[in-house]
Amino acid sequence: MEWFGAPEYWLTREVFQRGLAALYVVAFLTAALQFRPLLGERGMLPVSRFVAAVPPRRSPSLFHLYVSDRFFALVAWTGCAVSVALLAGLGSVVPLWGAMLLWLVPWLLYLSIVNVGQTWYAFGWESLLLETGFLAVFLGNDEVAPPVAVLYLLWWVLFRVEFGAGLIKMRGDACWRNLTCLYHHHETQPMPGPLSRFFHHLPRPLHRVEAAANHVTQLVVPFALFAPQPVASAAAALMILTQLWLVLSGNFAWLNWLTVVLALSAVRLPSDAPEVSAPPPWYVVVVLAVSALLLLLSFRPVRNMVSRRQVMNRSFDPLHLVNTYGAFGSVSRVRYEVVIEGTSAATPGADADWRAYEFRGKPGDPRRRPRQFAPYHLRLDWLMWFAALSPAYAEPWFGALVRRLLEGDRDTLRLLRSSPFPPDAPPRYVRARLFRYRFSTRRELRETGAWWQRTYVRDFAPPTRLGDV
Repeated sequence: MEWFGAPEYWLTREVFQRGLAALYVVAFLTAALQFRPLLGERGMLPVSRFVAAVPPRRSPSLFHLYVSDRFFALVAWTGCAVSVALLAGLGSVVPLWGAMLLWLVPWLLYLSIVNVGQTWYAFGWESLLLETGFLAVFLGNDEVAPPVAVLYLLWWVLFRVEFGAGLIKMRGDACWRNLTCLYHHHETQPMPGPLSRFFHHLPRPLHRVEAAANHVTQLVVPFALFAPQPVASAAAALMILTQLWLVLSGNFAWLNWLTVVLALSAVRLPSDAPEVSAPPPWYVVVVLAVSALLLLLSFRPVRNMVSRRQVMNRSFDPLHLVNTYGAFGSVSRVRYEVVIEGTSAATPGADADWRAYEFRGKPGDPRRRPRQFAPYHLRLDWLMWFAALSPAYAEPWFGALVRRLLEGDRDTLRLLRSSPFPPDAPPRYVRARLFRYRFSTRRELRETGAWWQRTYVRDFAPPTRLGDV
């Protein structure tokens, strides 16, 4: 069935599958190391409370069958182990049906986590990983040539990622249309990286070139993915270069790396494809049926993408099979940060000895240079950025975070870079204050050693003691 398979993409499939497996490892590792304080039995948003309120049909998940911290840990570490096996190439040495089952396991386990993850998992790259991971189930192994239909569906995902992001920018903030958004973005993005200050201080004409190049890459280049080779490979290469630029300029969890992996699926890598037999009929039927289903489910994402009221990062089915994507339809001009402090003083006055909690990724101490964490996802740090935009984002979980700090909860403290109070001697009061941050100029950095300059804005949360929350 020459029409069904594309043996010239044999090496492309190998690279794609290994890259996807590596990102699955990161995703499951993130879940395993962070779930207790976020979603555990004593977490800020317990899974047990969620599954009791939301029916399985709205959030299909293994945790509707059974929920406990041990079971969550089992799911996360099992997903990690299977993903490591796929990364090592186990899918290539088992029968075709076995490879499909192997790829189905991490998809099912991660779907179970995302669907009970609530606001901690409400990021576009969660759905993107699930949609891509579902397609990987049907991509086959060394027994068959890569199915043409699945390759086109992978390119269709990449098209929606890029084109949807481009449209939301052009329809959203006017600074994208006048090419000035990057005057601010590198400074105000959710989690800056070690080079973000350098990017922020690039000449403004270069920022305009960046914005214009972004529009070309997201609004024009995606159409070339469906052109004959080598045009499609060239288009994918441009997208990869753009994503690597974003990797250097900030921390966006695995969004950029997953987009790179998707783009690699369109690159025809030179190789001598092994001789393979015709695909079994059952495999052909399954692949074509799934492809037809996904094309049918694409209707609502496409309708959203072409709508003037386009929304970003929305799933239209509970299995996250076909989704809509986008990022930074608006760009903040000013960076605000919530700084959480505690004191052991008997009274929480302004003259008390207030000491700040330091987060791993988000800015806090102005003298600390931003770190590189992506593709690892610091979920609490990201939600703290949203909290600084509006207290409404923090309403479901911030009170619980304060309570855990007042209790000296060890699992919660492990999410942080450092705590000024040991777990056995927690603070008497905790408060939160809002500051405006900006990157230091070259002169300020040289004179003060501070990467950031900050100014107090207002109180975010008043001094609170354990009996108040």
